[in-house]
Amino acid sequence: QVQLVESGGGLVQAGGSLRLSCAASGRTFSNFAMQWFRQAPGKEREFVAAISWTGARTYYADSVKGRFTISRDNAKNTSYLQMNSLEPDDTAVYYCGAAGRVWSVGPPDYWGQGTQVTVTS
Repeated sequence: QVQLVESGGGLVQAGGSLRLSCAASGRTFSNFAMQWFRQAPGKEREFVAAISWTGARTYYADSVKGRFTISRDNAKNTSYLQMNSLEPDDTAVYYCGAAGRVWSVGPPDYWGQGTQVTVTS
């Protein structure tokens, strides 16, 4: 089992920035590809970003490319999502995911509980 706890969400004005963190425990963090998803009210959960075991490979949804950056610190068992130039359409609950593979952009094996991000215009 892997436990994931997100933090860093909040209320921000359009154009602002937030950094989300996902702290993992339970198993060897470096054995998991990490992902971020989000779910806006009335919409399905959607993929945001993914990073491989070592951090060498990343991938982003077109809607966040160039604005969001995913990273990880295997020594701290933590994944991050730096979000810049935030827009009201980025408002959602953001979920961290962990997949027991080198690389994954699909549904993860484990989910965090989510953290709310609200962007005001």
